Amino acid sequence: MTLLVMKFGGTSVADLARIENAAGKVAREVARGHDVIVIVSAMAGETNKLVGWVNQTSPFYDAREYDAVVSSGENVTAGLMALRLQEMGIPARSWQGWQVPLLTTSAHGAARIEEIPRANIDRKFAEGMKVAVVAGFQGVSPEGRITTLGRGGSDTSAVAFAAAFGAERCDIYTDVDGVYTTDPRITRKARKLDRIAYEEMLELASLGARVLQTRSVELAMRYKVRLRVLSSFEEVDDTSGTLVCDEEEIMESNVVAGVAHSRDEAKMTLISVADRPGVAAAIFGPLAEAGVNVDMIVQNISEEGRTDMTFSCPVDQVARAERAIVAARDEGRIQFADLVADTEVAKVSVVGIGMRSHSGVAARMFAALAAEGINIKVITTSEIKISVLIDRKYMELAVQALHDAFALDRAG
Repeated sequence: MTLLVMKFGGTSVADLARIENAAGKVAREVARGHDVIVIVSAMAGETNKLVGWVNQTSPFYDAREYDAVVSSGENVTAGLMALRLQEMGIPARSWQGWQVPLLTTSAHGAARIEEIPRANIDRKFAEGMKVAVVAGFQGVSPEGRITTLGRGGSDTSAVAFAAAFGAERCDIYTDVDGVYTTDPRITRKARKLDRIAYEEMLELASLGARVLQTRSVELAMRYKVRLRVLSSFEEVDDTSGTLVCDEEEIMESNVVAGVAHSRDEAKMTLISVADRPGVAAAIFGPLAEAGVNVDMIVQNISEEGRTDMTFSCPVDQVARAERAIVAARDEGRIQFADLVADTEVAKVSVVGIGMRSHSGVAARMFAALAAEGINIKVITTSEIKISVLIDRKYMELAVQALHDAFALDRAG
């Protein structure tokens, strides 16, 4: 008997009608002969409501109790889904994280999965259970306390279960019908991809595409779990959605797979920093300690022993970054003439495994932006991506121009 993992996000189980719709998709796979592990998120808006209640009750909350509260939304969905399946005549049982058990670290609010023992669920399958409905996003610490995996953690739960149980595939049902070459809300020419490599999806997820959570793609790539992104609101078949898979499963494709964007970026520059060994560590060490997520880093040419250091970070972390840098200066760890923050920038990136074997991608990208009069502030590259910082007001124009420049509306 083959096993599938099916994950339904918050919009897919937002009310009883949508839970019934999702249960119908599960029933279809059971009828085809699969045992199924279903991972469910909390109903849409529920987690935000629970987080709000915690913050109102205790602004400096105990993280263990935070997890106890915010994990409850998934428990409700799991129970309702199991009941719906039972009403359809399908042997189903709900499982909370501690019942599996999904074993995690003790980092409440941001726990990492350590192990998923199979024995309990395998035993129930052997006894005739056809569907295990598991509350996503949650596990249990070594101390026996409920833990949560961080926002978007249900995707990670789903991939982890698929890896642990050797599932044929992990289907992620959401409010979009697959992975697109770029955001369809920005350009109507965006095209749904039939397949995309793990590495490309990981880059797109980390660069702003919100179809899949980054940690889930990392897990899928590590354990070779085949992911399929599908719409909860359409009829699907074996050719629906987008398959996230190993590069070897993809024939010829476009050099660039997609264009990603991140609107909420900031560029920060330390002016006239001493150009000496250890200065980068003196800058980025305090930023790391303050929890600032630094992305792009550029150091300018040194003149008379002084240089400028530029980096990007999320715009909502600018104040934290400024505090960390000023504190480091006050402690004598670094010296600089000025700290300048530009909070009106966006990051636009092109991603594709074809870049490894094709030249001229950067030239075509920069030419397309130049033709639209868009100035580039910062550039970074990797083996399969090129990212630029530009003025935020040009972000949508840049995405459209790059999508056209690389002919992403046409299949490779």
